[in-house]
Formats: sequence, structure tokens, C-alpha cells
Amino acid sequence: MSPRPGLSRPSRLVVPLAVLALTGGLTACGSEEEPAADAGSSSSSSSGAFPVTIENKFGTTEIPEEPQRVVTVGFNDQDFVLALGVTPVGERELLGDYDATTRPWAEEQLPDEEIPTVGGEEIDVEAVAALEPDLIVGVYSFMDEAVYEQLSGIAPTLAQTDEYADGATPWQEQTLLIGQALGREDEAQALVDDVEGRFETAVEENPDFAGKSIAVDLTGVGSGHYLLGSDDLRTQFFTDLGFTVPETSTDVSQERLDLLDADVLAVNGYDRAAADADTLFSALDVVTSGRTVLLGTYSGDVSAALGFGSPLSLPYLVDEVVPAMAAAADGDPATEVPVLG
Repeated sequence: MSPRPGLSRPSRLVVPLAVLALTGGLTACGSEEEPAADAGSSSSSSSGAFPVTIENKFGTTEIPEEPQRVVTVGFNDQDFVLALGVTPVGERELLGDYDATTRPWAEEQLPDEEIPTVGGEEIDVEAVAALEPDLIVGVYSFMDEAVYEQLSGIAPTLAQTDEYADGATPWQEQTLLIGQALGREDEAQALVDDVEGRFETAVEENPDFAGKSIAVDLTGVGSGHYLLGSDDLRTQFFTDLGFTVPETSTDVSQERLDLLDADVLAVNGYDRAAADADTLFSALDVVTSGRTVLLGTYSGDVSAALGFGSPLSLPYLVDEVVPAMAAAADGDPATEVPVLG
């Protein structure tokens, strides 16, 4: 699994989500006297969908009835739960400097009160148990089998399937899996259709994207730069727009910065000052010829939205990033490419 700026495993989403950042909400957690604040209380849910059985990489998740208290232990799962009209009663803490409590793409879904956290780098199993969940969602959690078994002893636990590498489940599949677990399959499919429609429109309006190679770079990682491949969910935003990426993520040494010299370069972690201060980077042809998009620092909204890679953050990215991508991909060095953040 590729590191997330400044992270070990989970950081993939965080630091630079903070490389990825995530969270969720309606009304953080509710008391037994106020069941409407709990997960699954929305009228859009379908109790008739239960019991639900979902295969995962560690076994089988069996959900006997509609969940009322959902805890998300993945780094971005709270966004997916929120997008489906459910507010988690607990969520994984984001790593890094990004303040996810004010993320603009989820402002309508976020609760007024802060959602309790259940660990950061590692999942705090005791904190999860204390929230008395009846469903634990961890598709993007990087949990191992031992932790899965611990969590499954508390409540039905949704882990990722074995169809994809750890942390590389496509957002569509993650949405549908979580929708099934919540008894909201129709809502999940409608959500996928809506977001895919936004990408289709962007592709139609920007035919120059098709087939162009893009290097998605994380700065401050490994030797200083880290090239993301299709094994990292952050590249799916770009491939959904028609760009191509390497198959495998890799560290980029100062001697191999040429690996970043694709048709277009998207840089996560740099603002203009940082990019200008990196002299070897600044000398790359993809930079000097105006084919580079600076996505901003890891504490910024764009970098965080890319890390979440959710049906809430992706439409935000389409609006914010596609115009800059179009400027970088138009073949005219004179076109000014806006710096994002």
C-alpha cells in the first residue's frame, strides 16, 4: 500500500487527506430517548432488506436487522455513511493537519456536535465497544484479520472484499457495499449513478483528457516525491476523467524525477512557494511547459477531498479541479493553470 503523505499505512488517507481526510453526520450520537439521532433512523432506509449477508476478505458479515448505531472505523467510510443519510455514532480520527469537521463537501450532512472518535493510526477496539454499535463499517480501514475478529465480537463488521488490494476499493463498490449493509441499496445505486453522471459530463466537455498520462505526486513522502498508481484510490478521480496512471505506486528518488514527466502532473502537498523552492522539480519539462496542477497543501480542502474519494467529495473535486486540469492539458504553455488549495 502506498503511504499517505507523512504516513504509515492509514495515513494514506489522512495526513494528506490530511492526505485523504474524512468524517460524517446528521446528529452525532443519540440517546435511547432520541432514536432519530441514531444511524438508520431515516425514513429512506428499508428494514425489509434484512437480514443482509455480505462476503468480505476475512469471512461473512451477517446483519440481522436495520442498524441503528453505526461506527465507521475506515478513514473515509464516514463520508459514505453520511452520503446515504446516516450519521455515525463514532468514527476513525483523521491523521494530519486537515480540519475535517468543516469540510465543504459535507457541510449539509455534518452534525452540529462532534462525533466521538475510535482511534487514529490504530483502531481503538475498546472505544468502539463503548459506543455499543450494531454495525461497524471499515471498508477503507486497513484492518487485519485479528482486529476484524475483535470488532466482529462487538457487532457485525463490514471489511473490504478480497477483490481489490488493501485501500484500493473503487468508490462505486464502497458505496454499494455500505448501502447494502445499511439496507439502502437503491439510494446507493442512485448516488453512484449521479456521481458517475458528473464525471461523464466532465469527460464530454474535456475530450483532450482521454488517453493522456498523468503523474499524481505526493510530496514529502519517501525520497521527497511519491508517484501514485492505480493501486491507490486517489488516482481514480483522474482515471475517471480519462487519464491513465501507472499500475503501481512507487517512491521517486531525486535521480528519477523524470518519472513525474507525464503529459500532465498533479502535485499533492505543494503550494506555489514550495514548488518554486524545489529546484530539481521546478526544472522538469512538465512544470516549465505549464502542464502541472498544484493541488495545494495537505491541510487544504482539495488535497483532503482527493483523500476522501467519496460520493460527497468527488463532485466537489470535479468543480474545483477539472478547470485547472483542462488548462494544464490544453497543450498551450501560455495558459495559466490556477493553483488549488
